[in-house]
Amino acid sequence: MMHLITKPSLTIFFLFSIYIVKADVKLSALFQSHMVLQRDKPCNIWGTADDGEVITILFNNSTYSTTTRSGRWKITLPAQVAGGPWNIIIKGKNSISLTDVLFGDVWICGGQSNMQFPVKEARPKPDTSTFNNNNIRLFTVGIGTDFVPQDTVKSGSWKIATVKDVEAFTAVGFFFGSYLQQHLNVPVGLISDNLGATAIEEWMSNEAVHQFPQFDNFYNTYLAPRKSMKQMDDDFEKIKSAWNKKYYLKNDPGLTQQWYKPETDISDWKTMNQPSHWEDNELKDYDGSVWFRKNYDSFPKDFMGNTSISLGQVDDYNICWVNGIKVGEGYGNQNLYSYKIPDSIIRKRNNAVVVRVFDAGGKGGMYNMFWSPFWAGEWKYKKGVQINAATFKKPLVANAYIFGTPTILYNANIAPLTALAVKGFIWYQGESNAGRAEEYKQLLPAMIKDWRKQFNQGELPFLIVQLPDLGREPVTPENSEWAELREAQASALSLPNTGIAVTIDIGESNDLHPHNKWAVGNRLAMTALSSIYNVDSIDTSPRYKSMQVAGDSIIITFDGDIICKDKYGYVRGFSIAGSDSVFHWAKAYIKDNRTVVVYNMNVHAPVAVRYLWSSEPGDIDLYNKNDLPAMPFRTDDFKLTTAGKRFSYTE
Repeated sequence: MMHLITKPSLTIFFLFSIYIVKADVKLSALFQSHMVLQRDKPCNIWGTADDGEVITILFNNSTYSTTTRSGRWKITLPAQVAGGPWNIIIKGKNSISLTDVLFGDVWICGGQSNMQFPVKEARPKPDTSTFNNNNIRLFTVGIGTDFVPQDTVKSGSWKIATVKDVEAFTAVGFFFGSYLQQHLNVPVGLISDNLGATAIEEWMSNEAVHQFPQFDNFYNTYLAPRKSMKQMDDDFEKIKSAWNKKYYLKNDPGLTQQWYKPETDISDWKTMNQPSHWEDNELKDYDGSVWFRKNYDSFPKDFMGNTSISLGQVDDYNICWVNGIKVGEGYGNQNLYSYKIPDSIIRKRNNAVVVRVFDAGGKGGMYNMFWSPFWAGEWKYKKGVQINAATFKKPLVANAYIFGTPTILYNANIAPLTALAVKGFIWYQGESNAGRAEEYKQLLPAMIKDWRKQFNQGELPFLIVQLPDLGREPVTPENSEWAELREAQASALSLPNTGIAVTIDIGESNDLHPHNKWAVGNRLAMTALSSIYNVDSIDTSPRYKSMQVAGDSIIITFDGDIICKDKYGYVRGFSIAGSDSVFHWAKAYIKDNRTVVVYNMNVHAPVAVRYLWSSEPGDIDLYNKNDLPAMPFRTDDFKLTTAGKRFSYTE
């Protein structure tokens, strides 16, 4: 069987058809000893080599070959049943041997910090001896960023599940995989591909975000050029000196008079709080440079033990001096700027920190400094040179990663996996999009469809963790961004091969990162066994099916059997509204094994019901026989608090 790359199914092989230095045959970082390949599907293996080099794979007493084109090669192995271990030998002018390879089910574990949350911090935790499982293999993607799809991840290695290696792995992912492995008795490969505090648009492809007009400004600026971050940086370096002289540093009195020196007279400088945008303060419609200064007796250490200054985001460019010595500069507002301060320039007292902030249009200033509150507060400032933003030539700079930048995590961390045969995805994300929950209702299904398109393996299973409870229980029924985000997550269930794990009863009201990840992973796995593998009759969380107004009550019907945990039979968490759209706490009781009667004596003509519609609903009574809570819902279509809130980007 021969597979050439003259017409690959993935565009990433074309995007990087650049000159390859003569080198030995190499594999994508995904392919290593101890890995798991997807059972029952043809499996691609790919890498790089010299143009024209013949690459051969020896596997299971068979030989598979191809010829390298444009520095890249790909070979497809035929589908295999679950099992192993196998050896795979890849030969070009050198030879690579992969040992202890298993075939089983490969799941990608995506999302933000609650998916990243490690096993070692999970509570309660099962007996750690159960962590030692040769049939579970773990791969953690070394997170990278880019504006164009990459064909290999930055780093990562396959590990056999042992207590040592499990502890740092995604807890939700591992407990999910462990439950599956025990019930299916096949090898499970888990790829941890997630990053804390990230928004969904960062995990969407360039093509996916281009469907939505709110991303147009960002798309046209950074994605339409189809340049990698490195290419952008290289292009900027070529023009940087001339651009600085002609535009950026021209005619600034702060530079000619050396305002960065500690002895500078600042008696006529004004005061402005940072972090902030100066156009929200005194400098309305001002573009150009503003010089900020603040004195410190001491500096904090960063997590590496270095003395540093953290400016947060800066709109648009910055240069930073400490005691007259430049410690760093940055171009563009898509980064969190932090500069190391050499110990040799630090004084015992009264260290002068000076930052030249240059705004080329829009709002200027230092913002998002909440990442390092030490630097926040009153700063002295003085205007430098004012510019006309309409005629100022802004260069295209890549910047490093900043939370909320669309597509850059997909391109560097998901795109490199799209040629890999997989079983499906688990997804724990949404916290960062709660303020735009209505938009999320569009973005999540779009991302699911796009991932399936990019992986080109049919309607791959996609399982979602619904956000847990968080915050304080409301005194009266409330509108809640958190509840709206849960609804947006649930709306994705309209797509085939999707499932959801309801976790509203296992969060922690005072912690964004609840510790009971064991239950989360198990609930995801129960969902998979029931709806994806069809090997178990486990009932998943009951879902709202329909409502019927009956006099002064509303009868709610669920799609599965329900029970009430309250010993008196009272069901808490319901609210009810009349034609005025004002919700009141309701009384409720189970009528039969699938219906609940909801009423309030003061609402005589009810029109709508909500259930667990708050960030923190308090005690929960409604479950099924498998101890899974009923999913939150609303029957109304009233306008939500996040209606109309969209991603926005301005230069």
